[in-house]
This record gives sequence, structure tokens and C-alpha cells, in this order.
Amino acid sequence: MDRQDEVVAFLSRPGVLDKSAAAPEILETHISRVFLAGPSAFKLKRAVRFPYLDFSTPELRRAAVEAEVETNRRTAPGLYRGVVAVVRAGDGSLRLGGDGEAVDWLVEMARFAQEALFDHMAQVSSNAGGRLDRRLMETLAASIARFHGEAQPVTGFGGASGLRTIIDGIADTFRRDDSGILDAGAAQSLVARIHRLAGRLAATLDRRAEEGRVRRCHGDLHLRNIVLLDGRPTLFDAIEFNPRLSNIDVLYDLAFLLMDLDHRGLKRLAGIVFNRYLDLTGDLSDLNDLGVLPLFMSVRAAIRAHVAVSSAAAVSSPGEAGRLGGEARAYLELAAAYLSPPQPQLVAVGGLSGSGKSTLARELAPYLGQAPGARVVRSDIIRKRLAGVELTQRLAEDGYSAEMTARTYGAVYQQAGAALAGGFWAVADAVFARPEQRRAIAAVARDAGVPFQGLWLESPPKVMERRIAARQIDDLGDPSDATADVLRRQLKYDPGKIEWIRLDTGGSGEETLDRGLKQLGLKQPGLKGSAGTRAAG
Repeated sequence: MDRQDEVVAFLSRPGVLDKSAAAPEILETHISRVFLAGPSAFKLKRAVRFPYLDFSTPELRRAAVEAEVETNRRTAPGLYRGVVAVVRAGDGSLRLGGDGEAVDWLVEMARFAQEALFDHMAQVSSNAGGRLDRRLMETLAASIARFHGEAQPVTGFGGASGLRTIIDGIADTFRRDDSGILDAGAAQSLVARIHRLAGRLAATLDRRAEEGRVRRCHGDLHLRNIVLLDGRPTLFDAIEFNPRLSNIDVLYDLAFLLMDLDHRGLKRLAGIVFNRYLDLTGDLSDLNDLGVLPLFMSVRAAIRAHVAVSSAAAVSSPGEAGRLGGEARAYLELAAAYLSPPQPQLVAVGGLSGSGKSTLARELAPYLGQAPGARVVRSDIIRKRLAGVELTQRLAEDGYSAEMTARTYGAVYQQAGAALAGGFWAVADAVFARPEQRRAIAAVARDAGVPFQGLWLESPPKVMERRIAARQIDDLGDPSDATADVLRRQLKYDPGKIEWIRLDTGGSGEETLDRGLKQLGLKQPGLKGSAGTRAAG
């Protein structure tokens, strides 16, 4: 046995990591082993070397575990307890801590139930995304937006050269792969296509780096690295071993989560995270640069293809190795699909308060274009951003002045156009009570050279009043300030001739979504992600 085999055998013995007589449960990845024992989890870095990391010596592993604790205490301070040495005592035996030569190093963490991991929560039920719902994903998006906002901007990383280095690393790992799991020609073709798109977007990537959009991020932001602790999504297991993989564009960080949700068939939830994140950051540099997101998601999927291949080689179960091989091929296909997005279109959803505009806009978005779906441009949110208040803070009367309304609609047109320019579908969500407002949003599509469809939502006044009342007690915090009095004033409007498609929204959310999709020439394929929330939300 080599030295790490001896360490693994030592840590696997009952009573070493916990006083109970039970042997620890062991979880394996391609770069680590995690020993679950009693109230603690101990992570051992594997003695491996890849183009993007080197854990081949105890000294390198010590540096990595120390950096892991420091890095992850940013988002999960209560989870990361510290570093523990595995030492060789004078009699030649191994023990945890104490005097002797340190032969390996462990990260000690507080143990949590595996059922609290977001990837497990997504698998609990194949119907509608398991325990992951809109409420939880919007909270997650807020956590990520806050983390990115607080993260330190860095220089000398990211941009076109930084992404090129990552792509070159992918190409190198594909060339070295002799497992036969992936088609070598398809892998080489994918890398070439990614390189070409990155070259076309080089100026945008460099500008984003110059603007401070490259920060000390998480780097490995997928569902298995998010856990529900004390009712809150908590990010953990951030990359510490290679600053080129963690000092990255914030949208590249987000892209991993969006890709992971899409890969799992949870496109609806990807769309919810995507839109909520952009709503909360309020940074037009992200919206204007959405064209980089398909590139980032493709790179993320390609990396996961390689990781799945490496994991297949590391596990001992033939069945699990076969499953991971299938995952690797699926990731490679997904990476290629992101590079061929469909033509964008613009959909406008109008109607009086309580007619179901925002619900329909949110639920239509995941069906429009490739993951993460359409960018929803909501006037309620834009109005709050322009006023400089929190999205759930009620505006004073001057927040709804004619001047503020004109500014709000102007920003709706601008942001919808920016999303279209980035290659994304856009859904504009506003009352659009005036003919000139409806003409202006249609002109956005015409100027962008893309198709346009307007939907005008109608419900009985009593139904709209009931929805408004329900919205006001929804603890998700809806940004709309509409009240029953606002609706009564709106009912006196003369909207002029409505040339958009009229949609009866008096029924359930599912019925309205089905009607909206049919009007757009689409059908409901059963997107996962809490269908019950769709109807109620």
C-alpha cells in the first residue's frame, strides 16, 4: 500500500473518527474522499494531479485544506471547523493530531443530513423538482447575488485570456482521456467551437473584467455544493486549489448552477434563478452582456463531462461507473447544444393589475429559447430599481408620477432590447394600458429584427381583486404595489383598440399557461420545478 492507502484504511476503521463502534460512511469524488462519522465529516484530498490541480504530495494537500477552510468560511462559517493532521506516532501507528510526522491532512466539517443537499432535494421526486420550489430558488438566487456583490474584485484573472486558459485545460483533459467513454472527435469539435465563440466575444469578456465583473467567486457552484442549513441555502465546497477557476466572471460562476439545473431537467428552476439574480443585482452590464452566458454554460457542461469521466475511473462500482459514463456523454451533448441557440423573440404580456401578468410571464419564460429561458423584464421591479428602493418596499405616490412611469417604460424597452441583442428571448411584463406603450414595445422587436407577440390578459374584476389580496400577504415579497383601489382606477381606463391576442386568465395558473403557450405555438412538455407553485404563484 502507498501512504495514502494506509491513511484511507486508518480513517475507515470504527472508532478512529468517532467514538461509536460504527465504521464511517465514505463518499467519493474524483479529487477527494469524505468520511462521515458521528457529528462530523472529514475530507481527505486524493493524491492526484490534473492540469488544473495538484494534490500529489502531503505538503500540497496541507496547503489545499487550509485554503479550503479559509475560502469556505466566507459563505459557511459554521460548517468549516478547521484542519486536522494525520500523524505517524513514534511506534509507527497513525493517529489524529498530536506529536509525530504529519503524513496527510483533513478538513473537518460539521456534518449535515445528505437529504439537505440541493442535489438530493432535486431527486426526492422526479415530478416537479422534488423539494426545490420557486420560494427556495429565489432565496438561493438572492444568496448568490449578495455573495457576488460582496466578493472582492480581482485583477489579472478572467477576461478572454482567463477563459481561454480554462478552455485549453478542457482540451488537454480530453486529449489525455483514454477511457473511450467520450467520442474523441466530438470532444475535439466541441472545444474548437467553444474557442471560436470565445474569440468572437473576447472584447466583451475583457471589458467585463475591466469593469470589475471578475471577482473571487465560488467556482464550483452546482446543486451538490449547496445545502439547506437552518432553512437557508448555504454555499460550500468552493474552489480553493486554483485561483484561475475561482477568480472568475460572476456570470460564469452563476452559469454552473443554471447548467446543472438544466441538465437535471429543471429548466423552470433555472429560469427562476436566472431572472431573480438579474432582478436583484440590477446591473445593466450583466443584462447587456447576456450573450456570454451560453458560452459560459457550454464551458461548464464540458468541464462536467470531463469530471464525470474522471469519476467513472475513480469509483469501484461497475454500475456507478456506467452511470457516470452516460452522464459524461449527456454533458458533452448539452455543451454542444448551448452553442446553437434558437433565434430570439419578444413577447409582451399586458393587462390590468391582478390579471396574472407576472405569473404568466414568469411561467412562460422557461419554455422560450434554450436554458435558462427568456429574460423577464418586469416594470414593477424596474420602477423600484429606478427609485433606489428595495424590491418589496412600497413606493410613495410620486413613484407613480407620469414622469416616473415614462422612465420605467423607457427602461423596459431598453432592457428588453438588450436581452434580444444578447441572443435571448425577452418577456416584457407591464400593464401596457396605453396604445403608444404597446406600439413602443412592438418597435423594440422590429428594430432588433425578431418576431413579436403581444398577449393581453383579461379576468373578471372579482378574480383580479382576490389575486391582489392574496399577493399582499405572500411572504415571498411581491414587488407589485397594486391594491384593490389601484385596480378600480385601472378599470376606468380606456386602453384604446387592443390588437394583441386576448387571453382569458380567469382560471387556474396551469390553464392560463397552457393557453399562453398555445398562442405562441408551443406546448407544455412538463417542465420540472414544482408545478403546484406554478398554479399558485
